Amino acid sequence: MIYRRAQFRLSAPTPADLGEDSGLEAAFAGRSNVGKSSVLNALTGQRKLARISGTPGRTQTINVFDLDAERRLIDLPGYGYARVPQAVKRRWEQALPAYLQGRASLRGLIVIMDVRHAPTELDLQMLAWCADAELPVHAVLTKADKLKRGAARSRLAAVPEAVAEAGLELPSVQLFSATKGDGVDELAAVLDDWLEVGNS
Repeated sequence: MIYRRAQFRLSAPTPADLGEDSGLEAAFAGRSNVGKSSVLNALTGQRKLARISGTPGRTQTINVFDLDAERRLIDLPGYGYARVPQAVKRRWEQALPAYLQGRASLRGLIVIMDVRHAPTELDLQMLAWCADAELPVHAVLTKADKLKRGAARSRLAAVPEAVAEAGLELPSVQLFSATKGDGVDELAAVLDDWLEVGNS
């Protein structure tokens, strides 16, 4: 699987620092401490690729992981943590929509949410920005192992309904457990499509 070849390349303070807008990339976003780093590590089979911190808001730059010369994964800063400086919040509120709308190589956004909680206002804002940019979105509901199977399946149905109540769409959503490795293949299949894996 191509994702096991992921290698860290750079941390960019803003989308403008990502460099040349070529090739294919898929971005990962989610509120602080939702398990985004754990998803990336499970996907790539590398326990230390993305740093996992007990301190929310630790990642405040864009981390770029190359898969090959043309494909990469983009780890966006976690959002929604109160202790991030206001200046940083304002910078990202301006930069993220521009990145989502203006980055030609960006093929889709993986939005990470905790299966145990309803989508937050910031999750909905991210989905709205993607809708404005006509950018494909796939939601990954983490920590599915914390719920019984029936409860997890109920949440899988409830999250798109909550998004619809906000006037948005979430046509693609899955359960995920980084602890058990459940959902890795499903996530990889979505990324394969976006990044045209196997087409070259």
